[in-house]
Amino acid sequence: MGKLLVVGSVALDSVKTPFGEVTEALGGSATFFCTAASYFADIQLIAVVGEDFPSEHLAVLKRDRVDLNGLERRPGQTFRWRGEYSHKLNEAKTIDTQLNVFETFRPSVPESYRTPEQLFLANIDPELQLMVLEQVQRPSIVALDTMNFWIDGKIEALRKVLRKSDVLIINDGEAQALGGNRNLVQVSRIIRSWGPRTLIIKRGEYGVVMFHDDAVFALPAYPLESLKDPTGAGDSFAGGFMGFLASASVVDEQSFRQAVVYGSVMASFAVQSFSIDRLATLTDQDIKNRYMEFSQLTMFQA
Repeated sequence: MGKLLVVGSVALDSVKTPFGEVTEALGGSATFFCTAASYFADIQLIAVVGEDFPSEHLAVLKRDRVDLNGLERRPGQTFRWRGEYSHKLNEAKTIDTQLNVFETFRPSVPESYRTPEQLFLANIDPELQLMVLEQVQRPSIVALDTMNFWIDGKIEALRKVLRKSDVLIINDGEAQALGGNRNLVQVSRIIRSWGPRTLIIKRGEYGVVMFHDDAVFALPAYPLESLKDPTGAGDSFAGGFMGFLASASVVDEQSFRQAVVYGSVMASFAVQSFSIDRLATLTDQDIKNRYMEFSQLTMFQA
C-alpha cells in the first residue's frame, strides 16, 4: 500500500448551528481529510499550527496510520475560523477569519514524503499547491480542492495546478463558476479539457456526481435523521474517496465509483457531530454497514 500525502490546514473552529455551538474545536481541511482517510490508508500530513495549539487536539490528530512529521509548530497563533449556519445548513456565514501562522505558510515537503503514491492538495492558495507539486515525484493520482476565492483571484495559478492534476473535487457552485456555465455536464467537459480526467461535484443534501472519462456516476446523500454541523463534510468526503483509492489493489472505473460511495459514507458521519467527534470514533464495522446501506439505497431492477 502506498503513502497518501495531504497538504492543507489544521485550525481551531468556532461554529454555531441551529443544533448547538462549539468554541475553538479541532478543525481545518487537513484534519477532516486525515481522520476520514486514516481508516483506509497510511497518511502523511503537511500543515502548520501555532505554539498555542492545544495538546489535547494534537493527541486526537495522532491517530494510527497518520504521520505528523510534516506538521510544523511555529511561534504565533493557530489559524482560527468562526462561522454560523442557518437552518438550511447549505453554506456557512463566515463571522471571522484569523490566518495567523497560516498566512505565511510555505509548505516544505520532508525528504521522506517526496515519493507519495497519491497526493491530495486541500483548499489552499493554488500557488502553494504548485509549490508542493514541485517538491514531489509525480504521484499516480493528484487530486485537489479549491474555492471561489481562488477561482476569482488566482485563476491562472489554478489552471496550472489543474494541468498537473487527475481529480478535481469541488461543489456545484464552484464548478459553475470555474466552468462559466450553469449546466454541470457542459461544465465537466470544459474543466476536464484543462487537465483532470475526473471531476467530482459535491451537491450537499442532493449528493454527488462524478464525471470520469466517458462515464457519469451519481449518488444521493445519505438520509440522516439528525445532522449537527456540515463543517468539514467535503474534506471528509475527499478523505474517504482518496483513502479508499490508496487502499485499492486496482484503480479503475469501478474502484472510482466505490471511492465515491466511501467518500459519501465518511461525509455522512462527519455531519453528525461538531468537529471530528463522530469521525474519530468510528469502527470498521460502522463504515462497512453504512456502505452496504448505500448499496441498498441505490439498488433497483435493471
